[in-house]
Amino acid sequence: MRYLPLTDADRGAMLEKVGAKSIDDLFVDVPEEARLSGPIEGLPMHASEMAVEKHMRRLSKKNLAAGDAPFFLGAGAYRHHVPASVDHIIQRGEFLTAYTPYQPEIAQGTLQMLFEFQSQVARLYGCAVANASMYDGSTACWEAVAMAARITKRDRVVLSGALHPHYAEVVRTMAKFTEDEIAGAEPALQSAPDNQGLIARIDDTTSCVVVQYPDILGRLPNLQEIADAAHDKGALLIVVNTEPVALGAVKSPGEQGADIVVGEGQAIGVGLQFGGPYLGLFAVRDPKHVRQMPGRLCGETVDAEGKRGFVLTLSTREQHIRREKATSNICTNSGLCALAFSVHMTLLGEKGLRALAAENHRLACIAADRLAKVPGVSVLNESFFNEFTVRIGQDARAVVRKLADDGVLAGVSLGRLFPGNDALADGLLVAVTETTTEEDIETLASALEGALS
Repeated sequence: MRYLPLTDADRGAMLEKVGAKSIDDLFVDVPEEARLSGPIEGLPMHASEMAVEKHMRRLSKKNLAAGDAPFFLGAGAYRHHVPASVDHIIQRGEFLTAYTPYQPEIAQGTLQMLFEFQSQVARLYGCAVANASMYDGSTACWEAVAMAARITKRDRVVLSGALHPHYAEVVRTMAKFTEDEIAGAEPALQSAPDNQGLIARIDDTTSCVVVQYPDILGRLPNLQEIADAAHDKGALLIVVNTEPVALGAVKSPGEQGADIVVGEGQAIGVGLQFGGPYLGLFAVRDPKHVRQMPGRLCGETVDAEGKRGFVLTLSTREQHIRREKATSNICTNSGLCALAFSVHMTLLGEKGLRALAAENHRLACIAADRLAKVPGVSVLNESFFNEFTVRIGQDARAVVRKLADDGVLAGVSLGRLFPGNDALADGLLVAVTETTTEEDIETLASALEGALS
């Protein structure tokens, strides 16, 4: 059983049309020594669909699924319970097949959903306006940096040492094309964020300061203090949030002076999904900055008959027209993931989100207290939401691998996130959500005690 859409006659007709005698003629620009001849060493020849399915099932059995073991991984991707109703609703035909509204007026359902999504994100972040989503949190972070440069006309970016290293790497990669100066750092294993050290790096050439909240070690920085210092120098404060459930329990970044708030929406409605696709969130606190905001923006209006309707607004800043003046090359949005986020958020409501956040924090406190009793383990954080860092006195990467072999997914080692930084090698980032049981916590503590002894 195989799928070959073109017949030999089809191929012959296509070659005749382009004026080629054979398929090989299409590759004359590729040097002969770079072309493959015969099977690739190490790769099997073609197989039937059923044989491939059996092979893939055998491979999948080698995986340890998140739901099949005590699970404490986080660091930007979180395992939360997604109600079955979310999946049911997003698979409705009018949602599942919708892509992006190139002819927005005939896609009123899609536009209304995106408008509601924007409203939810703006309220969650404590901001005035949110866009219709971006690809993921890391690219949203870079777009915020680029937006700050356009607003301030400056090119120096100060990154908090406690920003997720993957986000920082995306910023550095993109800055190669804009020649922005990136002033980065790495975190120190201390109980509270080094706000004063960060503030000391802000100067009169700084376009923005990028801070994560909660940060990569699970700590909660004082954003207002950083915002005031940035604004005193004419810079903007960009706040990155990778765990939106936290905002059901802690004060929003917009309320603490953040100018641009971005983040990853995966934790609400989307699921882990082997690392993607995920959902970038983007919002601004001051409406005057909206014209510099990247991505799509849905607005509410009325039609000629006075009926409520929805449109893509401020589209001239995108690639539709005036391409050379576009704010971004992000010209679409993560529509289906945004829908899942919005459906889940609607099902939760404000009370549900606060209750979910409280349960996450309660279980995380139980875990921190229990792990603190394990000989050789110390909890780093003074404060945290559902993720915290412990020090275990030895290479955490090796311990994580050993515990995984024993069926416990213990967390993310800082040595994996910051390779080459020996000062962080004994740090372990532990995430606890409502899917974690107290039995799981006890299993982790016992396994960690055994591994360390």
